Amino acid sequence: MTHGNWTTPADLRAQALKLWDRGELPASLVTGAPLFPKRLTLKCPTSAEMASRFDEVRSWIGELRMMSHCRVEMREFKHRVFGANAVPHEAWIDTLEDALALIGKRRDAARFTALIDLTCEKQPLALAWLAKRPMRALELGDDWSLLLEIVAWRLAHPCPGVYLRQIDIPCVHSKFIEAHRGVLSELLDIVLPLEAIDQTASGASQFAKRYGFRDKPMRIRFRVLDPEHSLLAEPLLQDITLDAESFARLDTDVTHVFITENEINFLAFPQVKNSLVIFGAGYGFEMLSKAKWLSRCRIHYWGDIDTHGFAILDQLRSRFDHVRSFLMDRATLLAFESQWGEEEKQTLRDLPRLNPDEMALYDDLRDNRIGKNLRLEQERIGFGWVESALSALV
Repeated sequence: MTHGNWTTPADLRAQALKLWDRGELPASLVTGAPLFPKRLTLKCPTSAEMASRFDEVRSWIGELRMMSHCRVEMREFKHRVFGANAVPHEAWIDTLEDALALIGKRRDAARFTALIDLTCEKQPLALAWLAKRPMRALELGDDWSLLLEIVAWRLAHPCPGVYLRQIDIPCVHSKFIEAHRGVLSELLDIVLPLEAIDQTASGASQFAKRYGFRDKPMRIRFRVLDPEHSLLAEPLLQDITLDAESFARLDTDVTHVFITENEINFLAFPQVKNSLVIFGAGYGFEMLSKAKWLSRCRIHYWGDIDTHGFAILDQLRSRFDHVRSFLMDRATLLAFESQWGEEEKQTLRDLPRLNPDEMALYDDLRDNRIGKNLRLEQERIGFGWVESALSALV
């Protein structure tokens, strides 16, 4: 039964449940923080309502007084017709046990207490994580012992230098580790000494590097565009993929390097004297940074004419500041108006490494001055236009 804005037993349970859902109650099982006795918010009838709706008030009082695991303090109320009566004044949960019983979380609390006990035994430093992320810990309950085993293995191997596949723990495989990189990162950051963590690496994609494991080598795909600089004896297409370390040691004396984001453009890129073309990697250019010989080459970046294309160009220049854009100009954009498309979600941040012409076009694109979310994909540019631009350039 509802009684206007008066607090009902369901409302009091909901208030107690928030302590659990926000993690305060389970966290207190780790920290020992005193939560109880806890006073709950109690909205009572006004004096006028008590007089005019006496039967409803009496029913409301009965519901509250029948509640288990919640102490309702009463105060005296005198009615001119019905005389002195006791009405609820405050509502309290006195103990942790009362709170768990009230919200039906005894079993979950027992499960969490078991996680605490296991952590105390295996990795006491990880208790700080349990206190911070108790609800996540409960979600991971069935896997918690394995996660602690992985942390223990890493502690026992200060400089592992192996692939995740080589961690030899019963019931643990590399896919399990990869699926739990987020929580493992948080645990390892707490448990490992600072000197055992590569602070330059962050995020799930750099998990292996951050904690001293070997990672899959980054690979670079490229084509030599001048037969005189062929790396292979046979005059084949020579679509070559090397790991970043091998690419860095590449013995070539090309003078021009093109980077394109589209695979067909990469495969169809015309022969150009003293040149090679690299199949780009979007925003990821870390793999090229070890190839010091690129600094002596003229690098030309060919991306889509849209806000993200210019953002990628800007990022590439953070590693190679001498990069020039190729076919990312206003004349190319206007020449292929019939091929314009729409960029799904623009980037709007400032790009400090663009030159004045690039910046002017970028501003027009992000401000939608030419068209809404305008985009010209690189593969929509006529091939004759590409060949003419290459002839003029090289």
